[in-house]
Amino acid sequence: MADGGRTARDQAIAGFLARTGWDRAERRLLAGDASFRRYDRLIEGARRAVLMDAPPPQENVRPFLAVARLLAGMELSAPRIFAADEEAGLVLLEDLGDDTYTRLLARSIDPAMLYERAVDLLIALQRRLAPADLASLPALDDPRALREVSLLLDWYWPAMRGAAAPEPVRAEFLAAWQDVLPKGRRLPAGFVHFDFHVDNLLWLPERPGVAACGLLDFQDAMRGPLPFDLMSLLQDARRDIDPALGAALQDRFLAAFPSLDREAFADAYAVFGAERHTRILGTFTRLLKRDGKPGYLVHMPRVWRQLETALARPALAPLARWFDRHLPPAARGVPEIRGS
Repeated sequence: MADGGRTARDQAIAGFLARTGWDRAERRLLAGDASFRRYDRLIEGARRAVLMDAPPPQENVRPFLAVARLLAGMELSAPRIFAADEEAGLVLLEDLGDDTYTRLLARSIDPAMLYERAVDLLIALQRRLAPADLASLPALDDPRALREVSLLLDWYWPAMRGAAAPEPVRAEFLAAWQDVLPKGRRLPAGFVHFDFHVDNLLWLPERPGVAACGLLDFQDAMRGPLPFDLMSLLQDARRDIDPALGAALQDRFLAAFPSLDREAFADAYAVFGAERHTRILGTFTRLLKRDGKPGYLVHMPRVWRQLETALARPALAPLARWFDRHLPPAARGVPEIRGS
């Protein structure tokens, strides 16, 4: 059955490439990620393109296509769409190259320059997106946030404790979040990329202004807390950032929106930082236990530190008390790979 499914998928891809005139191109794996998507680079002479393979029903390319159109309308550097088969989950994309922020930072390219351009891109996103387009995006509302943070109890808790989280513990956890989440919503909603970090940013120095920062993997974009993407960039699960640079970048963002309430911004930054870090701890455990992908575990100690920093904000006191009672520092570890 698995081989037959793979054969059918190969046939669908071959048909798509034939219809779009790329059937003679060489295919090279470009990237995979924590989802079911994969990306291949297509090479034929001087021509380049990228094939997104997002197999249904696990994946849906329609949100990606919709957000790509929004970003193109704002003159930002998202990959152009050359062709798409929405039903088959196949998209032919512009190839923006290999210079991800991750690779440039590994080569010691000036991090301040790269991060400043990324923050300027976030500012442009908020300023350029029309209110009607913002309203068209799905909302990062409380029900969604509660589902996401519940991944900690669904996956991390049983992996570490050997049994499901007791219902009273789960109820207390959700009640603490319901107390805290409104404290992160005292600002106007903005565009949220949702995975705004260095793996999903490309350096395109030949393009002017904020277009020099290319955007990838924006299919989960939504309407939500204004600081969310800035927090995702500066509290990256995969790498540490110099605290002085992080503070300067926060100031750079806030200077662009002088009417924002600074305390409300700091609360939203912490509340949804805690929301994101909690979700990631559950997601990384799920990737290990369900999908057999242990590579993300190396980042979990950093994510715990980031969560603890967020929990120190007074607005998060009810949630901090829950963690101190039920997942104190001694229980904040990394699941074992053996037996996954």
